[in-house]
Amino acid sequence: MNILILSSGTRNKVVQYFKAALAGQGKVICTDMSNLAPSIYEADKFYIVPRMTAPGYIDVILDICKKEQVDGVLSLIDPELSLLAENRDKFKAVGTQVIGSSYQLCEMSLDKFQMFRWLTEHGYRCAQSYMDKEIFFADVAAGKAKYPVFVKPARGSASIAISKVYDRETVELLFSHSDGLMIQEFLDGQEIGADVYIDMISREVVSIFTKKKILMRAGETDKAVSFRDENLFALIKQFVEEAGFLGQIDIDIFQVNGEYYISEVNPRFGGGYPHAYECGCNHMELILNNLRGKANPCRIGMYEEGICMMKYNEVMVKKI
Repeated sequence: MNILILSSGTRNKVVQYFKAALAGQGKVICTDMSNLAPSIYEADKFYIVPRMTAPGYIDVILDICKKEQVDGVLSLIDPELSLLAENRDKFKAVGTQVIGSSYQLCEMSLDKFQMFRWLTEHGYRCAQSYMDKEIFFADVAAGKAKYPVFVKPARGSASIAISKVYDRETVELLFSHSDGLMIQEFLDGQEIGADVYIDMISREVVSIFTKKKILMRAGETDKAVSFRDENLFALIKQFVEEAGFLGQIDIDIFQVNGEYYISEVNPRFGGGYPHAYECGCNHMELILNNLRGKANPCRIGMYEEGICMMKYNEVMVKKI
C-alpha cells in the first residue's frame, strides 16, 4: 500500500502519521516544487516537481503514480484539490485512487461566495455575503447589514488579503484596487474547527473531531481545546452528507448566541488536524481501510474533551 502526498510543504506531521499507519507495509511518497520543503525528508521517497500550473504537471504526477505503484493520492493545498478531482479517471486508469471530494465540491469550497449561496439555499446558518458592494451599501442604509465586515477574495486560502473594515470609504478603496472581492458579515462569536472523515465506501460520516479555537496565526489554528456537542455533530453530519463530500475535510464554524454558523470548508487535512490525531482520531487508518476496500465503523466524537493543542516551531537542518 503506497500513498502519494502532493505539495506536502511543511506538513511533516501528516507524513509521519501516514508512515505510522502503514507500519512498514508500504511507502509514503511526497512531492513539492521546492527541495526546502521539510516534509519531503520525512517521506520514504520524494520527488521535486514543477509548479502545479505548469504545462504537463498532471502527467508528471501520473508517471510517479505508475512508477511507484501508488494506491492513493491526496494534496495538502486547496488549488490542487480541483486538479486531482478533475483528473480522477486518469488516476484510476493507472491504479491510483484520488482521496477527496468531487470537482464541483472542491470548486465550491474554494469559492467562498458559491459556498455561501449553497448554504443559504439549503437552509444553513452562515455569514451574510455580498459580491456587489452596492447591494451591501443598500442593506447598510436599510439596517439589514452593519460594520465591521470582512473584505476578502472570494477565491482564496490561508487568510491571505483579508481586511476587517469599519466604513464605506475603506470598502470602496479595497474594491477599486482588486477584482473578485466579497464582503462578509463579521460573526462575533466562538470560532470552532471540525476535522471530519466521510467514508469513501459507505459515503457516511464516520469521524468528527471538534475544537474551540483559542489563537489563530496565518489562517491556521495555533492553540485550541477539544470539546463535544451532540447537536453540533448532528449539524455537521447532515451538512456534509447532504453536500456529498468524501474523504478528509476541515470545516470552520462559528458559535454565535448559542447557534452554529458554517463558515468555510477545506476538503483536505487542515493545519490543525494533528490535534484530532493525538486525541485518537486516526484518519490515516480510515483512509487505508477504504483503499483496501473496507468500510469504517462510525466513531463520531470518540475522544476526550478538554485536551489542548499548542503549536510551536521546530527546525530541520540538512545539507542539500
